Amino acid sequence: MILKSVSILSLLVLSPLFCFAQNNTEVLQGKVTFITSNNAYVKFSDTRNISIGDTLRLLRGTTLSPSLIVKNKSSTSCVAIILNGADVKVDDKIIFRSKAPIDQKRIDDPNNGTKINSDKVGASTRRSNKINGSVSAASYSTISSTRGNVTRAMYRLSFNAPQINNSKFSVETYMNYRQTFVPKDTMSLQPKDVFNIYNLALRYDVTPTMSLIVGRKINPKVSSVGAIDGLQAEKFFGNFYAGLLVGFRPDVMDYKFNSDLLQYGGYIGLKSDNKEMYSQTTLGFLEQKNNGNIDRRYTYFQHSSTIGRALNIFSSFELDLYNRVNADSVGKPRLTNFYVSLAYRIGRKVDFSVSYNTRKQIIYYETLKTEIERLLDDDNDIARQGMRFRVNARPFKNISIGLSYSKRFQSNDHNNSDNYNGYINVSKIPWIGGSLSLNANRNTSSYMESNILSFRHSRPLIKMKLDADLYYRIVDYTYLSSELITKQNYYGISLSYRITKKMSVTVLGELAATATEENYRVNTRLIQRF
Repeated sequence: MILKSVSILSLLVLSPLFCFAQNNTEVLQGKVTFITSNNAYVKFSDTRNISIGDTLRLLRGTTLSPSLIVKNKSSTSCVAIILNGADVKVDDKIIFRSKAPIDQKRIDDPNNGTKINSDKVGASTRRSNKINGSVSAASYSTISSTRGNVTRAMYRLSFNAPQINNSKFSVETYMNYRQTFVPKDTMSLQPKDVFNIYNLALRYDVTPTMSLIVGRKINPKVSSVGAIDGLQAEKFFGNFYAGLLVGFRPDVMDYKFNSDLLQYGGYIGLKSDNKEMYSQTTLGFLEQKNNGNIDRRYTYFQHSSTIGRALNIFSSFELDLYNRVNADSVGKPRLTNFYVSLAYRIGRKVDFSVSYNTRKQIIYYETLKTEIERLLDDDNDIARQGMRFRVNARPFKNISIGLSYSKRFQSNDHNNSDNYNGYINVSKIPWIGGSLSLNANRNTSSYMESNILSFRHSRPLIKMKLDADLYYRIVDYTYLSSELITKQNYYGISLSYRITKKMSVTVLGELAATATEENYRVNTRLIQRF
């Protein structure tokens, strides 16, 4: 039944992929300047041909993939929603395709004119070998009136060096180092010094259609697999592609290299890109081991597409094929993860999205071998599911509103929750300037209810130099088992100063007050882009 359902869904999702067309288009190139949890800010030389709801594509190496949906824009920049699964970073290159015809012989400087020949994107031409990235240092301090004070320091490095010295070699990395400072008499099992490498990879373009990657990297075509420490190879055959990977999983406890966790597999896929539709679909197989024994064996599927510049689809699933209990292998498939989302733009002022996911606990038969029978018991093999609906509207030029609803539930009817959220944002406030945002959130679950109301005012104090955010947040928690009510008030201010064009410093101060205690939070961050 599971296989039949997955097959039907795959056909529905794959059906648009068999329409191919070639079209000469002009593209604009921009750069990501800032990222929040949901949005990315992209700088262009001119946005007059970009409309709210348009799709922006991420240029990573020779790969061009739809990653952002324009939410708001000014004359030279866009605020865009990050699509599910997109790995967008500051200083990433972003491409927007327009329908204007271009001269095939003209290729402008991508760092100045920002207009490039779309046929050359992802082809065999040499890219700029300019290194781009950032290095930052941040501190996060909490000063409590009743508990011990805690300070954390975080240092991050991120950079991408495409085709170094005009060669076939490229390097990229993202890593951080965290220190935690607590009072000497504080008992804590948390490590005080943590160094993590999330991405460190060397790429070699063997030919314009074949590449090799060695190191630690998440493959965006099979992102659910996670980071791979080893070798990845990929080859394009026109619109089709195939890939192989062999390496190791990062350690499940500290994310460091672990030579006991061997994994290998492969994938095939289909990519289509024309003025009416962009799509990318991958189907693969992976086997993971632990000390030479099979830990997990599964197939995975991932699809993303943009149709008619209005509809965006993303879906993925994992189907486990290995089921070993009491040393016997049973060939019963188990759907461990399924996710699908659709986002649709209605004109230029309204867009909405809906998503659904269901997942079961992934069972690694060697890592968790002492708990296998308990985890596979019908009462414990629970599907955790979720649904989400969101709608955004821009009824007037300077006013935007949005509503969202999400629900979490389990197949055994436990741990259910409902979350309601709404916001209104007014920009370019008369006489005052800046923007004002109001956000309301309500969450109900089987053990707690929470209500949050927040106000935020953002404005520049010195044009292109100093920006400020002031906010106030009211939070009420009601614990249903004891009818205990906790009320908190948050008062905060954040200042961001641009020291140079590529260097900035941000300072945040916050007071969190309850009836019994007051906590102060002071955060600082210095970032240098290059």
